[in-house]
Amino acid sequence: MNSTSTFADGVWTELIGQDRVVEVLQRAVRGAGADGNRHAMTHAWLFTGPPGSGRSNAARAFAAALQCQFGGCGDCNTCLTALSGAHPDVTLVRTEQLSIGVDEVRDLVRRSAMAPTLGRYQVLVVEDADRITERGADALLKSIEEPAPRTVWLLCAPTSNDVVATIRSRCRLMELSTPSTAAIAELLQRRDGVEPQLAGFAARVAQGHIGRARALARSETARARRADVLALPGRLTSLGACLSAAASMVDAATEEAAAVTSELDAREKAELSEALGFGTRGARPRNAQAALRELEDQQKARAKRLQRDALDRVLTELTAFYRDVLAIQTGSGAALINAEIADAIGIAARRGSADATVARLDAILACRTALETNVAPLLAMESLLLALADWH
Repeated sequence: MNSTSTFADGVWTELIGQDRVVEVLQRAVRGAGADGNRHAMTHAWLFTGPPGSGRSNAARAFAAALQCQFGGCGDCNTCLTALSGAHPDVTLVRTEQLSIGVDEVRDLVRRSAMAPTLGRYQVLVVEDADRITERGADALLKSIEEPAPRTVWLLCAPTSNDVVATIRSRCRLMELSTPSTAAIAELLQRRDGVEPQLAGFAARVAQGHIGRARALARSETARARRADVLALPGRLTSLGACLSAAASMVDAATEEAAAVTSELDAREKAELSEALGFGTRGARPRNAQAALRELEDQQKARAKRLQRDALDRVLTELTAFYRDVLAIQTGSGAALINAEIADAIGIAARRGSADATVARLDAILACRTALETNVAPLLAMESLLLALADWH
């Protein structure tokens, strides 16, 4: 089958352009059966691929298929509960924190030692294995080296180098590729009912990121935010404009994070307070205040990560803009990602040199690195926009 017109059935339907990966996983599922080829199955897998390629979808689909008596039909209760995280023998770990600490990993290791209750395997899916701390990796290593008989670990990371070598060497590697624009557009039309022109636009500007394409196709607000970012280079005409734009971007990212977390934060705090006995008579646990402080710290870390993710989307759009500028300056003939603003890109290309554009792309990369190393977001964005400005 090809990535632009054919889609796998059952639990694999979300994996577009990943024919080879699906084939290997289906063979492993058959191997896990009583009459299958046992060599096709192993106890630890590492799924890698660029953002939005579907590595976590692949891991969840594999987990469901391993439990399903039909090999991943996608319709039975086993498949549905495994995909959603409600299956008792499938643990989905999606961290909203900046890292996965040793305590959380130890909880997972304890769970991995349990025999499955309903399914054939005890499956643990860690969607952000690259966020496991060094001590956490040490705790995980022994479980992967000496797994329980019916335990399967499914780890996900952007690249294999993002996982410590000792764990990486004990996993079977599944490398996902970037889906084609045509395949993503077809998925949006088939799954979400998006009209063809909008689906093609969203697929093109998402640059292979399925989740981003879906957000752009379904949300007019997301498309408006993107348009604002792409108009930014033309507005950087003074020092004041740069500083103001940086503050606006950070404020918008903070508001976006708050919109996601405010209600969740309040509900989590209310539930924990009730569990600890606040608002009732009688003695409360001695560590009640400490538990509340720990929850608040976790919520702050979650908000920080969501803010960083929002700013990272800004950097991705700016990278695409200057990539298009460079394509025109060098006469490469490459198709423009942002074809709908070709006039603005052409103006920017004529205004500067290819060397200056490369320097701007380097500045975007430096900003992303700064954010990853906990530089204050406002400082990082101010530095970036000053580097992008062409008024000096």
